[in-house]
Amino acid sequence: MNARAIPDDPRLQRLDAWLRDALGWRDFRLSPASADASFRRYFRARLPDGQTRIVMDAPPDREDTAPFRRISALLAGMGLHVPEVLAADAEQGFLLLTDLGTETYLPALNADTVERLYGDALEALLTLQRHGPAELPPYDRALLLQEMGLFRDWYLETHLGLALNEGERQMLAAAFDALAASALEQPVVIVHRDYHSRNLMISEPNPGILDFQDAVMGPVTYDLVSLLRDCYIAWPRERVEAWVRDHHRRAREQGILGDVDFATFLAWFDRMGIQRHLKATGIFARLNHRDGKPGYLQDIPRTLAYIRDVAPRYPDLADFTTFLETRVFPLIEDRLA
Repeated sequence: MNARAIPDDPRLQRLDAWLRDALGWRDFRLSPASADASFRRYFRARLPDGQTRIVMDAPPDREDTAPFRRISALLAGMGLHVPEVLAADAEQGFLLLTDLGTETYLPALNADTVERLYGDALEALLTLQRHGPAELPPYDRALLLQEMGLFRDWYLETHLGLALNEGERQMLAAAFDALAASALEQPVVIVHRDYHSRNLMISEPNPGILDFQDAVMGPVTYDLVSLLRDCYIAWPRERVEAWVRDHHRRAREQGILGDVDFATFLAWFDRMGIQRHLKATGIFARLNHRDGKPGYLQDIPRTLAYIRDVAPRYPDLADFTTFLETRVFPLIEDRLA
């Protein structure tokens, strides 16, 4: 792809000029590497000797590259495999990164590979969680509630067109409060915040870890449920709980958890998953309606299925479960009929 031949993409023109003028590159080819659910996009630059680099384009009026640069250094210092920042132009929103390859976990996961790949991912997660407090924003009650509000605002009201009465709004607020309280009683660790199969790369050492710029200090089960109850791939409940049990044991042995029994840990995990899946469902709807990215709508049924499976196990969420079964799922099923 010749960036100079694409006059209707001024940012790509500026990126091309940065690579040529600031870095002294002359002979290279750019090709799209990926785009994510933000305003960032990524290109792969191929050099004459066959080496490749990743170039991040993060419009500075929409994205801040400082957290990526800071957290990349933090994680690399733990020995985790993350892209190294080779050059940066913060004013323009450009980063030059090492290339962790082209294969994410998602297409490679199957019955034969999952134990090895998840084993590596869970080992890396323990490394992350063992690290002491870092200068990261707190995953506090306000943020937890704001995220769950996306489900109400963007999925229920905007996407489904559901008119909520005052009683339903109060019921949702009570459920959100209960889920936030569960999250806030957990031990606090570094939370990647998007630790799943599309952000983990098959690489050496494995895994390569991407999309960490929104990391916070927060609940110990958050990244675990992001991985094991992934919005993009599902595993049988029994298998998931076996992985959770093993992670609980190892986290206790390594001093991450303290004296927390498995029943408590599993309840934290379950309830954290509901919080995350409410947020994700709202984000997927918002990506469609606000950002013109409908591709994530196909992941909503899987994401809601986790909530439908887990919420009935917790009596304090009974009203919320009833609301889903009487008001939400029938509406979804009518649309599919």
